[in-house]
Amino acid sequence: MQLHFSPSMRSITILSSTSNNGGFIDLMKIKVAARHISYRTLFHTILILAFLLPFVFILTALVTLEGVNKCSSFDCLGRRLGPRLLGRVDDSERLVKDFYKILNQVNTEEIPNGLKLPDSFSQLVSEMENNQYDARTFAFMLRAMIEKLEREIRESKFSELMNKHFAASSIPKGIHCLSLRLTDEYSSNAHARRQLPSPELLPLLSDNSYHHFVLSTDNILAASVVVTSAVQSSLKPEKIVFHVITDKKTYAGMHSWFALNPASPAIVEVKGVHQFDWLTRENVPVLEAVENHYGIRNYYHGNHIVGANLTDTTPRTFASKLQARSPKYISLLNHLRIYLPELFPHLNKVVFLDDDIVIQRDLSPLWEIDLVGKVNGAVETCKGEDEWVMSKHFKNYFNFSHPLIAKHLDPNECAWAYGMNIFDLRTWRKTNIRETYHSWLKENLKSNLTMWKLGTLPPALIAFRGHVHPIDPSWHMLGLGYQNKTNIESVNKAAVIHYNGQSKPWLQIGFEQLRPFWTKYVNYSNDFVRNCHILES
Repeated sequence: MQLHFSPSMRSITILSSTSNNGGFIDLMKIKVAARHISYRTLFHTILILAFLLPFVFILTALVTLEGVNKCSSFDCLGRRLGPRLLGRVDDSERLVKDFYKILNQVNTEEIPNGLKLPDSFSQLVSEMENNQYDARTFAFMLRAMIEKLEREIRESKFSELMNKHFAASSIPKGIHCLSLRLTDEYSSNAHARRQLPSPELLPLLSDNSYHHFVLSTDNILAASVVVTSAVQSSLKPEKIVFHVITDKKTYAGMHSWFALNPASPAIVEVKGVHQFDWLTRENVPVLEAVENHYGIRNYYHGNHIVGANLTDTTPRTFASKLQARSPKYISLLNHLRIYLPELFPHLNKVVFLDDDIVIQRDLSPLWEIDLVGKVNGAVETCKGEDEWVMSKHFKNYFNFSHPLIAKHLDPNECAWAYGMNIFDLRTWRKTNIRETYHSWLKENLKSNLTMWKLGTLPPALIAFRGHVHPIDPSWHMLGLGYQNKTNIESVNKAAVIHYNGQSKPWLQIGFEQLRPFWTKYVNYSNDFVRNCHILES
């Protein structure tokens, strides 16, 4: 049998040979229909190929750059190109997903005991190469190394906070030197002992037509800055009377400073707590107990780490607790403001100042503010956005798990600030503010300080409830001892800036960009300041 194709390829003839003469018989003839390819079909085919071929070329180039040229067969190339053409995930992405799964498993399990951790990442890589760690072992080691690092950072942060607390509680060498030299000057120099103010000015100490400021401090340099800044910022400095109250050990040095460096035309009076006849043990029995009670003194002066559960404490909470344990909070000087009506029986209105403030504007308008029958004109601290200073409510100061606190106080009540307060002493004398202050101090002592921890403000918040008149915040800007990122423009605009917090401007831990607002009122040319090496920074 033979097949015969026509030259045009349009017919096929099947021939069969005969048995007799060997010829061929035409058994069948098949015609093949012609198939024509149109130009339109050809054009579309070429267009599709022109669109696809660049992508195939690019993928081939990428695979080649990634090392596919090492493949020795079309099967290898297909395994690499296939997932890309079909949009599937390659091996590296699948490996990452598998590793995520292992990490999640390891995160829920205990780290094996005795796991030896490398000291560095390079050592970890070396050990992996040498010991052929599987992914699970690597994940455990990575987790253990990170947790160890977190513990070390946490311990370092707590150590930093403790060191800052000790620095804030200590007296700088230069300031201590200044007090000693001025005290010595008081004993040897009659001019340093001269009467303050001079006898002819004594009647002005109780003249209510003057603007009376009260400052309670044992820091001579800080007191000088407060007085100097007030006088230089005032439009009527001749109307200013300063009543500086200090403790017995600092009295001689404080008196010497203002005797030798008069703040004229302002009037300055310096008195020690021992010179007030009213300040007897009978009148301040609670404060006597606060200052001398062993448990209280140990709380403020003892070891601040013993008994503290640092595992469940955040660094910020620990910092707040340290701030609450500052020894100044059991000083009589810090409580004196609650006795102003008795200490100054002839005055009607005073402005009480802390020693860590600077006055930048004339404060005489404060005496014109109508307190509408209230006792205390103060800046409220619950309407700001920052967490450290201007967003404080009662819940930030009191322990509301204590039944007495929960019963009598509202956790969301707005707090206010000490540091620059206008006190209407005439109205104050008609209230029981001092008695309330004492009674709550007694209760807190009985409860072993479980009602509140932080200093003198909490009992004052209770005692002055219903007696506070809010004043404009621009009069008193707080937080310069807390916040490094204080807005400088706002500082410039404030009438009084307050370095409340640990970073006082006279300490090395003070914030450098905020210190010049304070140091510009220090007289660095003064002999005592220079001899004590209190240098301008």
